[in-house]
Order: sequence, then structure tokens, then C-alpha cells
Amino acid sequence: MSTSDEFHVYDTTLRDGAQQEGLALSVADKIAIAQHLDDLGVGFIEGGWPGAVPKDTEFFARAKTELRLRNATFAAFGATRKPGVAAADDAQVAALRESGAPVVTLVAKSHDAHVERALRTSLDENLAMVADTVRHLRENGQRVFLDTEHFFDGYRANRAYALEVVRVAAEAGSDVVALCDTNGGTLPRELQEIVRDVLESTGARLGIHCHNDSGCAVANSIAAVEAGVTHVQGTVNGYGERTGNADLLAVVANLELKRGMKLLPEGNLAESFRIAHAIAEVTNVPPSARQPYVGLSAFAHKAGLHASAIKVDPDLYQHTDPGLVGNDMRMLVSEMAGRASVELKGKELGFDLGNDRELVSRVTDRVKEMESRGYTFEAADASFELLLSEEVAGHRASFFDVESWRVITESRADGEAVSEATVKLVAGGEREVVTGEGNGPVNALDHALRVAIERAYPVVNKFELVDYKVRILDQGHGTDAVIRVLIQTSDGERSWVTVGVGHNIVEASWEALVDGVTFGLLRHKEVVR
Repeated sequence: MSTSDEFHVYDTTLRDGAQQEGLALSVADKIAIAQHLDDLGVGFIEGGWPGAVPKDTEFFARAKTELRLRNATFAAFGATRKPGVAAADDAQVAALRESGAPVVTLVAKSHDAHVERALRTSLDENLAMVADTVRHLRENGQRVFLDTEHFFDGYRANRAYALEVVRVAAEAGSDVVALCDTNGGTLPRELQEIVRDVLESTGARLGIHCHNDSGCAVANSIAAVEAGVTHVQGTVNGYGERTGNADLLAVVANLELKRGMKLLPEGNLAESFRIAHAIAEVTNVPPSARQPYVGLSAFAHKAGLHASAIKVDPDLYQHTDPGLVGNDMRMLVSEMAGRASVELKGKELGFDLGNDRELVSRVTDRVKEMESRGYTFEAADASFELLLSEEVAGHRASFFDVESWRVITESRADGEAVSEATVKLVAGGEREVVTGEGNGPVNALDHALRVAIERAYPVVNKFELVDYKVRILDQGHGTDAVIRVLIQTSDGERSWVTVGVGHNIVEASWEALVDGVTFGLLRHKEVVR
């Protein structure tokens, strides 16, 4: 389990991750994220810097009553005492002592230039600050880890002094000394050699804390583990300042699946995908689609050649079973699609196409022809499912017949532009003529369409347009270029994406809107009469 002292999985999302540009966490956010991290099964959650950051002080106070952790232990983060002040008399050390956190992670300077220029103290006084603070917190009943800031840069500049910082911390009672690649510029081979040297020279228990400025944070973390560290730090989704920190989910998945290490409670690795996206909802910073293991595209296959092989054996084009991290294989249907892609995507959507070669060929050809005109189905599964169901049934799914639509936009005296749309259609045997207003033509059309069919299909009141994307496909044509519109619709429980294409942006939007509503009604066919 992650709580075992044999190996530490230490999460720094709430502090280091929160330093990411554009990411701001409230105390309630931090409590929600901490619960997700505990559900994942990490061993330690670094909650922040009590005494220095008011929100972090409040977090530790609220966490005592609002959180009941099953797997993790809280760690408070802070600095060693100030130069010339006893640890017992230092106000920020007192805040760490009084935080109630069973573990304190101290940051200390290990680069001689930082000691002299940033701390403006002597190298000997810095060592005394480390030893004094570690001993003081240990004597007051707290476990202590030490982060050696800028360690690898410091090691290159003054190996003897960097090693001395590690020795002093370990001798004073620090359970772990984490070597920090704070500037993120070290490459794996060099980092591994340095870690081995530190282990042989000091005998201390070591940890690793990597930033991703050279794109090597995950690789460096794994290299350090293979060199002998038994404590690894990182953030969920790789959050952090500049280019971020080591993505803890990728580190743990690699060590569990590629190195056979059991770091999380049994079965918890399969929660990785869910928790990555749940935390992303709280931070409002979604994971990259191409993020290893938990990204939406991590196990997505597009090329026809890949699909043919996957149809025979999914492992031929996947480095691991996506289900092990809670993700899923997805087939992307595009102009690169072959018969196998269409068959596999159809199976994913509940259509068994294996015995109808003519149907598969027809769908494949139609996809390629439509994508040549600007459509995309890899990003619009709902539109592809409508196309597929049309080819299978021999007719387009339809719940209403549109006679006409129009939209006008006027600028009023106050300078505000308002759009008005009129939709004429037949739904449930009744002719409807509806006018709707909106803050733009698409908003007005969306409103008018749903009002026009709500009497026949009340479930449409649950539908909401939640995302709208426009792309110009042939930019050299200027304002008469072909436009592609992607619309995401939600019923409050699920969402789906539809596509429309045309020279007229409103026309393309209308096509995507109609498909979005049609697909939603198909999803709710049990209440549609």
C-alpha cells in the first residue's frame, strides 16, 4: 500500500501544483482535491504552507474536522528557521508545529550560491538552520522530510556542500531527504548518476522531486527510483509553475505496470482516469488529451492500419491495457479510416457490422467523402453514430420536419446587438412557428428550435449547448471559406458532439444544432413518443 514506509507516493498538487499560472484553489477546492487524492491511495498529501499562506492555515484547520483520510497522511510545507533565530523562536516554524500535520516537509537551500545570495547568510549558518529546525520539529513529535531546493544545480557547482546538506539533515533526524531538480534542467542519465553518488556518500534515505522544464520530469523520477530513491513527489496531471511538475499519475502507473511495484492499495490504479478528470473539474484546468495513461487520446486509434491490427489483437498497438488505469480504447473515424476502423467503431457504439461487408464499405466511403468536404468524425462521435444508424436503417433518424428557418441580427440604440431567429417545423403532427431571441444568431436558433419542439418532446428542456467551436478550413478564401462548427450538447448527465460544415457559419451551426437535438432525442427514446 501507499501508506507503507517502504516506498512513499507523495503528492504536492495542493501546494506546488497550485503555483501553475491560471490555477487558483479555494480552501473548499483543496479539501475536495485532498479527498480525491486519498481515494487514489497516495501515502502523503502536502497541504500547503501554514503560517505563510492564510488559505493554507485555514485548510489545515478545516481538514481536521472535514476530512477523514483512509490512506494518506497530511504534510505541512515550510522553510527552515531564519538565520540567527532559534527554531523554537521562529514564527513560521511555530506555525508548522501548531498546524496539527503529523509530517512537516521543510525546504532548505543546497546550492551554495542560493545560500549566499538569496538567504544572504553563510554556508555554515545554513547547515545550522537545517539541523536546528529538523531537531526542533522532531522533538515536538512531528515526522520531518527535507526538500533540498536546487539540489542538482548545487551539486554541479559545489558537490561537497550539497552532500553536506543531505548528511546534516539525515543526522538531525529527517526521515527522507528529497533531491529537487527545481529548475527542471537535468537529464535522466546524469540525474541517476548523481542520485547513486549521494546514496553512496551519505547513506541517507532519498526522495526525488522533479520539474518538467526539459520534458524529463517523469523519466527523471523513474530514473531516480531505479537508482535507489524510495520517496517520489509529483502532482496530479503534472500541474505546477512554468512547464509543471512530474505527473504523479504517470510515474505511479509506470512503476506499477512496467516495474511491478505495488504503490497504491489493490485496485486503486484503475481509479487514475476518473480521479485525474475529477480533479481537473475542480481546478478548471483539464488534462491534456495526449496525457499519458489518463488522456482522452491516450488509447485512441485513427489510422486504418492500426485498426486492422487492433481488430486482431488490441495489444498490437497499445503499450498496456487501458482498463488498468481506468481509461478505454477509442476508435477515431476519419479520412484515414479503413473497414476495420468502421467495424470497431460501430461495435463500440453497439452496431454489429462484421457480417455486412457492403454496409461497412458504404460507410467507409461516405466518411472519406464527407471528410474531404470538411467534416470531422473523430471529434464528433454523435454525428458519426447518426450517420451509421442512417446507413443501417436506410433512413435518417428524424423527430421533426423543418420547413424553414431564418435569423436576423440588429444593433439597437444602446449599441447592443441582438439576434432573432424564426423556425418553422412540424413536430408530433403539429406545425410550429416559433421566434426566439439570443445574444447571437446561434443562441437565437438554439432557443427557437428547442421551444418549437418542446411540446412534442418535453425532454428537450434538459438539453443545453455547453460548447461551441468554429474553424475556418481553407483560410486563403477569406470570408467565403468553408467553415466547420462543432457543438457539444449536454442533458445534465452526458454530453455529445455534433458537426456541421458550410460556407455560411450560421448554416453550419444549424446543421450541428439539429444533429445535436436529434441525437439527444435518440438517447432519450424511452420518453420520446
